Amino acid sequence: MSHRIKKVESFIKEELSSIFLLKIQDPNIGLLTITSVKVTPDLKIARVYLSVFDKEKRAMVLEKVHEMKSRFRTELARRITLRSVPDLEFYIDDTLDYVEKMENLFKEIHKNDSKNEE
Repeated sequence: MSHRIKKVESFIKEELSSIFLLKIQDPNIGLLTITSVKVTPDLKIARVYLSVFDKEKRAMVLEKVHEMKSRFRTELARRITLRSVPDLEFYIDDTLDYVEKMENLFKEIHKNDSKNEE
């Protein structure tokens, strides 16, 4: 991956994070974090990965973010100096769910090991 693409991803992540703070004023959303941004090599699409603390609200948050997508893109266009602003695609980042699942499996294994040793 080129240095330029990484730089663009980092910049979009920073700018979108501050835009989210300004534009999303809904207290029902809770804790929302942009975990990463992946840009296609042609810079046409930016895949934005979101972490939502409250698992039950993920679908609602994703829907709300999709509804506001054009506003986010317009604001991003004001802040960045690219020939064209990438189309934004939003996804839920479930990496932490995977980590939590693995931790629980390890705990279960250790618990079973302790029982077998007794």
